[in-house]
Amino acid sequence: MSNNFRGGRPRKERGPRINEQIRISECRLMSDEEQYGVVSIDRAREIADELGVDLIEIAPTAKPPVVKLMDYGKYKYALQKKAAEAKKKQAKVQLKEIQLRPNIEAHDLETKLKRAYKFLEGGDKVKFVMQFRGREMAYKDMGKEKFETILNGVCEEAGAAIESPIKMMGNRIITIVAPVKKAK
Repeated sequence: MSNNFRGGRPRKERGPRINEQIRISECRLMSDEEQYGVVSIDRAREIADELGVDLIEIAPTAKPPVVKLMDYGKYKYALQKKAAEAKKKQAKVQLKEIQLRPNIEAHDLETKLKRAYKFLEGGDKVKFVMQFRGREMAYKDMGKEKFETILNGVCEEAGAAIESPIKMMGNRIITIVAPVKKAK
């Protein structure tokens, strides 16, 4: 696969072309205050020198390409701020795991379910795992019934939904429960 650029990083990683990197004959020139219309690149460079700002190619694929008069440092700073704001608004959903045993005592189950409710209220998904050991393997169907009743209780009380069906994988029963309401 051949690259259509000479060395260095690909175009997208380097950012927009500025000043002398812009190699076009005409462009649509604009600034924050004023629209200059379609001008030659030489005239655009003269205007940029007079105002003491940089030429930044905003829309290279437009006909003619759009070039803006502004300080390049401020432009990069504004892009960083916009990217940070977008990253801040992304929902970060984590997968938490609750491990159970088929012969779990009532108080232990209550403690684990409280933790599961807290995870679901926080907007995280919860993976429930019931593991069978030794003689418990002979009573998998009883364990599966208990697992289903626990999940139904969790879904009703926490307002959650079972995201993946209950699966038997070796000596474990696994499912994932996701909150229906969004975290605040």
